[in-house]
This record gives sequence, structure tokens and C-alpha cells, in this order.
Amino acid sequence: MTSRAGTPAQSSDLIDVEALIDAYWHRHPDVSDPEQKVVFGTSGHRGSSLKTAFNDDHIAAITQAIVEYRAEQGTTGPLFIGRDTHALSAPAQSTALEVLVANGVDVLVDEFDGYTPTPAVSHAIIRYNREHPGQPQADGIVVTPSHNPPADGGFKYNPPHGGPADSDATNWIAERANALIAGGLQDVQRAEATAVGTYDFRTRYVEDLGSIIDMQAIKDSGIRIGADPLGGASVSYWQAIAEAYGLDLTVVNPEVDPQWGFMTLDWDEKIRMDPSSPSAMASVVARAGDYDILTGNDADADRHGIVTPDAGLMNPNHYLAVAIQYLFTHRPGWSEDAAVGKTLVSSSMIDRVAESIGRTLVEVPVGFKWFVPGLIDGSVAFGGEESAGASFLKQDGTSWTTDKDGILLCLLASEIRAVTGRSPSELYRELTERFGDPAYARVDAAATKAQKAALGKLDGDAVAATELAGEPIVAKLSKAPGNGAAIGGVKVVSEDAWFAARPSGTEDVYKIYAESFKGPDDLKAVQAEAKRIVDAALG
Repeated sequence: MTSRAGTPAQSSDLIDVEALIDAYWHRHPDVSDPEQKVVFGTSGHRGSSLKTAFNDDHIAAITQAIVEYRAEQGTTGPLFIGRDTHALSAPAQSTALEVLVANGVDVLVDEFDGYTPTPAVSHAIIRYNREHPGQPQADGIVVTPSHNPPADGGFKYNPPHGGPADSDATNWIAERANALIAGGLQDVQRAEATAVGTYDFRTRYVEDLGSIIDMQAIKDSGIRIGADPLGGASVSYWQAIAEAYGLDLTVVNPEVDPQWGFMTLDWDEKIRMDPSSPSAMASVVARAGDYDILTGNDADADRHGIVTPDAGLMNPNHYLAVAIQYLFTHRPGWSEDAAVGKTLVSSSMIDRVAESIGRTLVEVPVGFKWFVPGLIDGSVAFGGEESAGASFLKQDGTSWTTDKDGILLCLLASEIRAVTGRSPSELYRELTERFGDPAYARVDAAATKAQKAALGKLDGDAVAATELAGEPIVAKLSKAPGNGAAIGGVKVVSEDAWFAARPSGTEDVYKIYAESFKGPDDLKAVQAEAKRIVDAALG
């Protein structure tokens, strides 16, 4: 059967929004069932109401747990809350507001009752705390499952540093929330959400963009920019940016549809708003020739997709390498000691770029939360991950966001085009001429739950192999070099190749990320050997 990936969604692919919202209010989870418990992944609790994994009970309990956690931490300032365009986001925000108001939290929602990108919430937290030193600190909640399919909901907490909460916080919140649900929600306070303040997220975010992006250069260049929000929370932001800075910028598709019926199907024939996926971005890529730079964002705008006329959709690793090369040579206000941050499954091209510009590389486990300390104190000027998420410092070297900012990275592509006269994809080809042209891919391998658990705790020393695709192994890592944190898997490195293996959090597989600077054939050899090495280590 021919795959429908990259083809327009059909009516049979669309969710029943009414049924989804009805399930949110009327289904009640059994937290003795692991599938119905509150579980925080790298970006909050996610699930579908139709699977009794994201319902009113969950959000009431999580919000009450956040209230108790922030009180324990001494966080007594305002709480900024924003939501994206998923169908479950509005009811979840409604639930959260009832709990926050009942608990006396000073909560601020969007002034226009609109959609709020994740980076706008992070930016608001950081800006407030910077402008109110010595006063009670602000924090935030973002109601979003990011790029997940339309039937999903998501809910994440950002402490006063503005970025994703760390594992200590999320484990505490999840454990308390599950206890509250198991107790029949008796300790959850709720009240009509009438005493709610407002905040103009959009204006404050847009007006500050000039402090981090050379907006004048973009305007002066006259380049044609297309921005596709993919039906997400950035929709009104792009129009506001165009108007505020006088850019030749077109919002390619301003439609907001909780069914996302205008999307093309992702690789697995599901609707998924992933701007780094060639299948999900097929309709956007088809218009590549209409603009000098064409971009996409996911539903909460924390991810970016960069489309150029000469190359179509850029691989996220390629764009990160170009962004780092450009920024560290065009930001004189940054400290000479500020480092480059990357997740350990991102391309080694970044390592070679960082070395060439004389910058320290900070390699951390998967998850943007690991970049937060460095982005806050300025010791890391850029943090990026292979899944098309990144942020960086303002031109004066201070923090902008400590969460991923897809709008920012899209605008950076336009700055790069305006300042250099070349597209990011052209600049990446120049990097390959200097450093080699790596082949990179991620594949899945079957694994039992026991094997996944073992892989998550695997020590690098348990890897018996001494060679990887014919090259001597130079490192066997179970902890990230940049901060010593556990990888939750293993990474094996040779001079010209590497692989990393991590268990999936949702499926009975483990993920193999691999890269080779010797080309696609060597990459296949690395992938095959990676599976043998991991299987042998797992017994």
C-alpha cells in the first residue's frame, strides 16, 4: 500500500472535537492504570482525553500540585499562563484558572484572550523578574502538547527561571497530582475564575525583538518572507511583527482549525504539526520558490522549520550549525567565554563549528531544560537540540528566553539572508566544504520493557566493543560531557562517527541516533553495529 505521508489530510483523519471536549469533562482517570496517571516527560504532561490521559481531573490535580510546589519554593509573584490552539487547551486553561484563583494565586492571562506561544510565556517570566529585582518572583504555565496530534493536550510548568521545570520539580508535581486524584480530589480547591488579571504577551514580545534580532537589516534588505504558523499560537504574532518592523512578510496560512484539516500527513500518516518534518511541511515546501525565506512553527511556536528556495526544508541539524556559525561571528556584545550548547544527539558538525570559532562546547542530555542555567547566567550563548528547538542570548548577552523559541529562530534565518546575502542552506554547503558532509539519521529497534529499563541505566563501561564500523572507539558515554548528567542510555563515539541509544518513553522500542562523516553507506554500517553493540550489552 502506498504511504499517504505528505498528502493532504482527509475527513477520515480528522478528530471529533465535540467528543474530545466531552471526554475531557466527563471521563475520570484511574491512576492505578499507568496509562491514566500524571506523567511529566521532557515537556510536561501530555495525553488525550479520549484515552483518559488528559482530563479535567488531571489538570485540576496538577494545578493544585503546582500551587503547593511554588508555595514550598517561596514563589509568590504572579503566574503567567498561556495556551495554544489545540482543542483541549482552552478547557484545560479554564480548569487551571479555577484552581489558581481558589488558591489565591495572582494569575495573568492573555489580554486579548488569545493564543500564547511558549516563548512568549518564558519571555514574560524573565522580563518580569528582571524588572522586579528583590520582589516576589513570577513563574508560568503553558497549556500545550507542542507539535503533538490534534487529539492531544499538554500542560507544563515553568519556574521563575522561565524554562522547563527540572526533574526534581516535575517528579514532585506528578507524584502529588496522582495522590490528589487517588484521594478523590478532596484537597483540590476550585472557585469561579473571576479575579484574573491580564497581560499583553504579544506586544511585549514583539517590541523586544529588536534587542535580539537585527530587524533593521531585514527591513532594509527587502527580502520576501513567508511565515506559516501551521495553525498554531504564533498566528497573530507574525502579523504583528510584520507591522511593527515594516517587513515584507506574509502570513502564508492564518487559519486556526482544531482539527488541522489543512495539514499534510506526517511520516506515520498522522496529523502532526512538526515544522521539521518534510511530510508535515509538504504544502509549505511547495511554495519555497515564492519567498526568499519561508518558515513554519508548531502549535506552541517553540519549534522552527526553515525553507529556502535552493534547498527546500532544511535539516534541523544543518540549520543549527549555520545559526551557531553566524551568531558567534555577528554578536560582538556576547562574552568571549560564552559557550555553544547542544544535546548529545545533535550533529557533530556543531562540534567542528564550535572548535573553528574557538568556543567551548557544552554537550547535555536530551531536553531543553539542561540549557536553562547557562542561558540564565550568560555562560551559554546558544542552546539547541536536533528536534528543531533552540534559543540564544540577546545582543547584549543577557537572557531572552530559557525555553525554545521557534519564532526567534525563524527570524534569525531572515537576518542571516539579509546580512550575508546567502540563504542558510547555501551557508551550510560552505560548512560541508570545510568540515565534511555528515550523514545523520534516527531509527528505532524493538525492545521489551525490561530491556528499555536496562538501557536507561546502562553504563558506558558495559559496552564491550572496541571498534565502530572499523574505527577505534574513543568514547563510551553514559553521562553527558557538558554537565555530567545521566544520558538515560549510551553514546559511543569514534573519530568520524557516533551513535546514541535511548529507550522510547511511549513505545516498546529504543531509538538509535547515528551520524557518519564518511557518508550514507558508512552510516548504515554504524546503525547496524549500534544495534549489535546495544543488544549485546543488554544481554
